[in-house]
Amino acid sequence: MSQSKARPGRNRHAMRLLAFCAAVGCSAASWAADVRVMCYQDGNECDVTAELAKRFEAKNPGTKIIIDKVPYKTVVEQLPVQLASGQGPDIARVTEIGGLAKYYLDIGPYVQDRNYWEKNFGNTLSWMRTSAGDKGIYGLLSQLTVTGPYVNKTLFEQANVPLPGPKATWDDWVAATRKVAKATQLEAAMAWDRSGHRFAGPAISYGAKLFNANGDLVIDDGYKALVQKFVGWNKDGTMSKEVWAGAGGSAYRDGFEDFKNGRIVMYLSGSWQIRRMSSQIGKNFDWIVVPNPCGPAACSGMPGGAAFVALKGSKSPKEAGRFLDFLAQEDIYAEMMAKTENLPAHQGLVQKGINYASAPEIKAALAVFSTDIPRLSPLAYRLQGYQYNRSLMFPTVTRVTQAIVGEMSVNDAMTRLSSDMAESVRQAKK
Repeated sequence: MSQSKARPGRNRHAMRLLAFCAAVGCSAASWAADVRVMCYQDGNECDVTAELAKRFEAKNPGTKIIIDKVPYKTVVEQLPVQLASGQGPDIARVTEIGGLAKYYLDIGPYVQDRNYWEKNFGNTLSWMRTSAGDKGIYGLLSQLTVTGPYVNKTLFEQANVPLPGPKATWDDWVAATRKVAKATQLEAAMAWDRSGHRFAGPAISYGAKLFNANGDLVIDDGYKALVQKFVGWNKDGTMSKEVWAGAGGSAYRDGFEDFKNGRIVMYLSGSWQIRRMSSQIGKNFDWIVVPNPCGPAACSGMPGGAAFVALKGSKSPKEAGRFLDFLAQEDIYAEMMAKTENLPAHQGLVQKGINYASAPEIKAALAVFSTDIPRLSPLAYRLQGYQYNRSLMFPTVTRVTQAIVGEMSVNDAMTRLSSDMAESVRQAKK
């Protein structure tokens, strides 16, 4: 029977059920539950989630999952206002994961196996918690991102310079890309996104501890060591000075255009750029992703991503929790990652790997980022989940830029950075 022919029968059944409930006083939740999901997508994440939701509905008659696709701006600007007024959806896909944590619903009572969640998603569950003692399960990372470098392989071939190996240091890559830039007559060898988040991975690799014994942010010798090197690289022409010195304050600026147009050899950004690389560079040159270079202490990038989180205002908390538990199951989660071309936050699948049916260059890039996930420092996960991480990241951009352009020395910049950071945390805690 077609759906169009079946609909009148369903409507009559619903009317009879409503009349029965009105007579005996049963609640609407006893026969149906809607779960609204506010969802933005970088690619096809909402479409894939809607497809998987149909499978959940088939296994859970009476529950309807409604995927409301919205622009990213809606999640950033309107969702916090809705939540503050006690409104909002049952589930939302968010990137400001820690900042909205006070609105999250603990779905722990509704999941089948808490140990499964802790074992496979333990690295990112803390991002959604409000304190160290919080043991709640609030959501599911639907997209893990990892920072890391892209390399113009064609320029290396033209310059006849061998690519450094998988355990190469930042100094190794600086030396190699300088040779390529000189041989191919480029003005600069590298660019890093103008972002404190991008800066943090190499800083950890150079020995930055980020936190003191009390758990407060700190600028230490490891952080200063990278700042010193990075400022030097900008001044000696290794780095494209335009990216960091070409903007003011803490404004974000990426280096994609420089890389796309073949003006630099190596570009530090992240896994979210893969589709953009594939679509905009095309066959202009061969690009690859390489493992995060090493410093004296680690070979780490920074994690990030987007999460489906359950919200306290939900009128269907049990169903919302069960839907997220469904998406978290290994086979469903693996399918979601494969179809959305995203990296898994599921530790078991990080080890097993995801069978991506993607274009060769996308598949190769995802494979490198996937192998880099186990190399991420625990400090990187801790910083990403720290509620006040922007208090470090934003002033880093401002003060490091001032050192690059000569407004102040590195030592003065670090002194100002420490002061900015402490004040920012104080204000945020008010």
